Amino acid sequence: MKILVTGGTGFIGRWVVKRLLQDKNQVWVLDNLANSSIKNVEEFVGNPYFKKNIQGDIKDEELLNEIFQLNDFDVCYHLAASINVQDSIDDPKTTFENDTIGTFNILEQCRKHHVKMVFMSTCMVYDIASNQVGISERDPLKPASPYAGAKIAAENMVLSYYYAYNLPVVIVRPFNTYGPFQKTGGEGGVVAIFINNKLNGKPQSIYGDGTQTRDLLYVEDCADFVVVSGYSDKANGHIINAGTGEDISINELALLISNKSTSIQHVEHIHPQSEIQKLLCNYSKARSLLKWEPKISLEEGVKKTEEWIKSTKETYKEEEGQ
Repeated sequence: MKILVTGGTGFIGRWVVKRLLQDKNQVWVLDNLANSSIKNVEEFVGNPYFKKNIQGDIKDEELLNEIFQLNDFDVCYHLAASINVQDSIDDPKTTFENDTIGTFNILEQCRKHHVKMVFMSTCMVYDIASNQVGISERDPLKPASPYAGAKIAAENMVLSYYYAYNLPVVIVRPFNTYGPFQKTGGEGGVVAIFINNKLNGKPQSIYGDGTQTRDLLYVEDCADFVVVSGYSDKANGHIINAGTGEDISINELALLISNKSTSIQHVEHIHPQSEIQKLLCNYSKARSLLKWEPKISLEEGVKKTEEWIKSTKETYKEEEGQ
């Protein structure tokens, strides 16, 4: 197929691109590089199925017109977004323009050219888990941050195009994704940050009391889920979760990663009002609809992620001649 991936140089995006190329799809990438790097897709240059990497913005309607008119896409995986909760609290306008208006722009192009759209949403749209079997797609939403609010608004627009125009769409809500190519700094995920702190001998700083839990999904499992949702006609018109069905507290995660080699300290939460205390995924819909199951355990995923972070540090030292 001919496929466009917005946000394709980002953390999850580059793994989605890799999986699509492995399946011998022709892939175009659109990214403004605001929260990613061209280096993330360097390994694909030279692959005959990797057609073009376009630096541009989903708010640029003229550019979108040109891209969709020139290429007869079958599917658009729409991953481009502002994803930082604190940034959305500090600057809600930017998050709304990127995540809601930008999504509308992509939707309009998909409608005009009848291109299936897979929309990357987030588990952050949910309220707390109402039971021990985890959060399902039927559980209540809670826009506790402008990021979550912008994603919910975008989800509703996406579904409206399914009902109003019969446009094939899928909304995917992965839970907390981690793995190689995730940033290790302030905008990164908790696993990457904890591993980086461990390798640098820094203490693990945990927001609040650390009892909040996360369902941690390895990035290659996440990418497989996202990709197969675009392949499946059965998924059209659906909202689908992906996770492991197991959660771990942030305190336990810090101990697992640190292996008692670094100290742990608790600090004041920067956005307690947007915290979801228990994030546990019920992915039974993905299992029944897509035949999808996560394959990588947390222990194995942490090991793979640590190996990658170590390799990037060694590469950086070699480049610097250290």
